[in-house]
Amino acid sequence: MRKMQGRGEESLLVRRLGRRRVRGLKYTLLAVPFMVYIFAMNYVPLIGWLYSVFDYRLGQKFLDFGNMVFVGLDNFKKLYNERSEVLRVMRNTLVMSGLGLLSTPLPVVFAILFNEIRGKHFKKFVQTTTTLPNFISWITVYGIAFAFFSVNGFVSMVLRQFGIEPSPTGILGDVDKVWFLQWFLGIWKSFGWSSIIYIAAIVGIDAELFDAARVDGADKLQTIWHITVPGILPTYVVMFLLAVSNILTNGFDQYFMFYNPLVADRIEVLDYYVYKVGFIINDYPYSITLGMLKSLLSIVLLFTANGLSKKIRGDAIV
Repeated sequence: MRKMQGRGEESLLVRRLGRRRVRGLKYTLLAVPFMVYIFAMNYVPLIGWLYSVFDYRLGQKFLDFGNMVFVGLDNFKKLYNERSEVLRVMRNTLVMSGLGLLSTPLPVVFAILFNEIRGKHFKKFVQTTTTLPNFISWITVYGIAFAFFSVNGFVSMVLRQFGIEPSPTGILGDVDKVWFLQWFLGIWKSFGWSSIIYIAAIVGIDAELFDAARVDGADKLQTIWHITVPGILPTYVVMFLLAVSNILTNGFDQYFMFYNPLVADRIEVLDYYVYKVGFIINDYPYSITLGMLKSLLSIVLLFTANGLSKKIRGDAIV
């Protein structure tokens, strides 16, 4: 009886609203929890921007502005006065993100090569081994890197066996190599996972195009160049432009783990610097001001990337 009553209510709802509207309503209700999550995690914290004009200290009551000293634009003046330090951090951020942008073709190349593997079991093995590092925490990655690249690590021992004396600080403490080491570790950890979207794009290419190419006598390289590459190029453009818009967000945990006084000048990126100012130096209002700078610059980059997308693809990404 309950099932029949439920079906009757559902059919009545369908007759009143229409089948398409009912389906759309169901999809909307499914999206509501995610919309609430996005709002709570990304928009509610913007209330904290108010602290940038108050002398707030951690431990005070939330939004208790009556017991806080109003400092006005002092933190913004401080941002200008300490611009040399901020520019140094921005330099590190842009260099690391720029190196990341240079490596964006690697997942594309890997996806194309992966698509050409015919052995089913070997294909699964390759995909598992290349994707697995994405799920390894940076704490574990640091432990592995320390075992290999520290003063008495595996690499230093091998170099000594060949009569080469390694750096007295080890690679982890070499300020001239820190950018490239972090770049290498970032590629190793993420390129397998990043290639999944390009593998999916290749799968989505019409199989008749490949059949037609074979009939026309195209070899493997010609098929890849004239069908596979154009087929995944729109996906690559979108992903590249999104990476440009997120160029100031290159992670925190990686640089937090590999930070040490020897390489501090090169490894302090914006995310880590905001954390240091807010929680180590305990200047929370100034860290919020830095976060506001990052957010505003990211918005500018997003709309710049959006404009480039309109010119290149004739379509916006947002």
